[in-house]
Amino acid sequence: MFLLGLSFVARNGCVRPCRPAANFLVRQVLWQNARTLTADGRKTWEDWRSLGEKANIVLIGSPGCGKTSTGRMLGEKLGMPVLDVDDHCLEPTWGCTVGAKLKEVGDLHFIEEEGKAVLNYTMPEAFVISTTGSNPFHAKAMLKLSQSGLVVFLDVSKDTVIRRLNKMKIDRIVGQNSAITMSQILDYRQEFYERWYDIRVIVEENEEVESIATKVSKAVDQFSNAEGFVSSRGNADDIPRGYVSFLDTVLQGLAPDGGLYVKSKHQPKFTPGELRRLVELDFRERSIRILEQWTHPLDLRPQEIRSFVYKSYKPHLFTCPEVAPVRRLVHNHYTLELFHGPTASFKDAALQLMPRFFVKAMNTCSDVSKYLIVVATSGDTGGAVLDGFRRHAEGARVGVLVLYPLKGISKIQHHQMTTMEGSNIKVVGVDSDFDFCQTLIKQVFSDEKLGEALKETLDCRLSAANSINWGRLLPQVVSHISGYLEMVRMGQIPFGQPVDLCVPTGNFGNILSAYYAKEMGIPVRRLICASNTNHVLTDFIRNGVYSLQGQTLQRTASPSIDILQSSNLERLLFHLSGEDPKTVRDFYTKLHREGVAAAPKNVWESIHKQFLAGYATEQDCKDITLSTFRATGYMMDPHTAVGRAVACHVGDPNMPTIISGTAHFAKFIDKILPFFRIGQQNHDSLTVGELINEAEALARQPVRHPYLEDMVNKPVVHHDQLPCDYDEIAKAIYDFAAQL
Repeated sequence: MFLLGLSFVARNGCVRPCRPAANFLVRQVLWQNARTLTADGRKTWEDWRSLGEKANIVLIGSPGCGKTSTGRMLGEKLGMPVLDVDDHCLEPTWGCTVGAKLKEVGDLHFIEEEGKAVLNYTMPEAFVISTTGSNPFHAKAMLKLSQSGLVVFLDVSKDTVIRRLNKMKIDRIVGQNSAITMSQILDYRQEFYERWYDIRVIVEENEEVESIATKVSKAVDQFSNAEGFVSSRGNADDIPRGYVSFLDTVLQGLAPDGGLYVKSKHQPKFTPGELRRLVELDFRERSIRILEQWTHPLDLRPQEIRSFVYKSYKPHLFTCPEVAPVRRLVHNHYTLELFHGPTASFKDAALQLMPRFFVKAMNTCSDVSKYLIVVATSGDTGGAVLDGFRRHAEGARVGVLVLYPLKGISKIQHHQMTTMEGSNIKVVGVDSDFDFCQTLIKQVFSDEKLGEALKETLDCRLSAANSINWGRLLPQVVSHISGYLEMVRMGQIPFGQPVDLCVPTGNFGNILSAYYAKEMGIPVRRLICASNTNHVLTDFIRNGVYSLQGQTLQRTASPSIDILQSSNLERLLFHLSGEDPKTVRDFYTKLHREGVAAAPKNVWESIHKQFLAGYATEQDCKDITLSTFRATGYMMDPHTAVGRAVACHVGDPNMPTIISGTAHFAKFIDKILPFFRIGQQNHDSLTVGELINEAEALARQPVRHPYLEDMVNKPVVHHDQLPCDYDEIAKAIYDFAAQL
């Protein structure tokens, strides 16, 4: 029954009210469902080019968000006429005020009348259009507005809108006179605005109209003059230039000239006020707003980003609601727990999302029917790539072949990879170390004969999913930004307090993503590069010389950073050289030929100002693991221990320091047990199940990882092993591609 706008239900013989919003919300959903069967605001590059100078700028957002005032200011700035839907469309059509019409027909029929008025209105060209707060409720009308130009969402905080509406005494909002609160109305409306925009402009608290209009103008300019991505080594003369989209970078992995893709010139950046708006959001909502800054809406729609993020970071996939929580360790040291995903590695946050980017790219810009992703792993990348692509890309004709070194990875890492089932995945052990595997991958990608055979006979191309692929690296930026915002949300630091970010790294990917977080506006004092005894990166940051001469890879308790040749350093050199591809080419040519290369003085000085570096010995790793556990009851994995040891050595004890917690300790329990069970020599004989039991008995913090426990009883399904022979590995790649 319905009474006074409230809905009631019977339960246990009693009649009691449902949520006050139910009646109103259900009707709104019905209106929307009736109108979205075929409506779609999707635009293509062709659509945009066809509009040309006729394109409108359409402002949407909540009542009271400032659409009218911003529209006027924007029109003045751009020299464009302004149309206010209320003043120039609805009221002339109806011959009465909007408030009077709403009172006359009621909420339900008002949306219909408003939609009809917009549909019958001759849409102008090259105007700034300020819509009503309820235009997005009527999908056909909103589709007409959307197809006329660029839709800009003025994203204003709910609290700000409510304060403005109370001050303005607005009485013409759909649903306002029902028995629901304005807060509920705005929450519900948000999902409609999220469906239609091309560009989101995050409005700061108390931001002036002129500032907002300037932001919109800048966003429109960047939309219209998209520059895309470039290679860190520059385009060789025989490689055609042109717009390289985000999806192109995901599909290709490496640039055709062997460089890495980077965003050039206009690096995305948040203002402090915009970042403050993200503090109270959860990881998923933060992710959406951060990823939007790096992708063009015509390449990847904001609505697709939202869908991908929510599907990739489902609660059952990540065992912690916060996805990447921050825990305090000792004094000013905190750890950003990045290991709550399916493979207990920090790489899950990227590799649950990247496969969705990849499938989208295949469906959008591929010239072949299938792809094979070939990955070299030092342990964690392989498991995360396998899990991500078997979950999110199986059936899409995307295969994954992982090469791992037979020696060096942990027993649990090995079991995790070799027990993964999926019709599109294959795991092969190589009788060598990680650096050989990584060098071999580069050889595979540069092998024109293999590439031609795959393309011509199998209609297949190769791609990469490690951090050389921009689509893999980008989601890691989110984690570092979110980590800082979590510190603020928890009250551990005030907003604006500088921090140090300490990242254990071997391939320079995770710390590079921390660098991008800093560049986007996170107040980072220093980025601390933490190495183990394979410390070529630390040496480079300290003295500007990258030397492989006389280096022998050391196997350590932190195998995922047992790396000598760091791929992602190339991107940093590109940025700090003033985006000079010649500097990058010269550096890597010399490193390849002579085994040693020095950064130009200006580049090294810039590195020295932003980075600190240190390395931890095996004894350091053991000591810090034991001391942290005894002080807190918290067990770090060996990589996180490397990070904390280095933070203690080179960091400022008075500076809040966020240490990347890159893996759950149970994943490396075979490396940790000798720290605690001195004199016992039987650790290597323990089964995977026994190791997991030992982990549970050893420490309760962080909490046990259910995915690691579930893995124990799974049978090994990947048995292939190969010698370090390129021809045999190339044949294995071709044969697996033929099976896809």
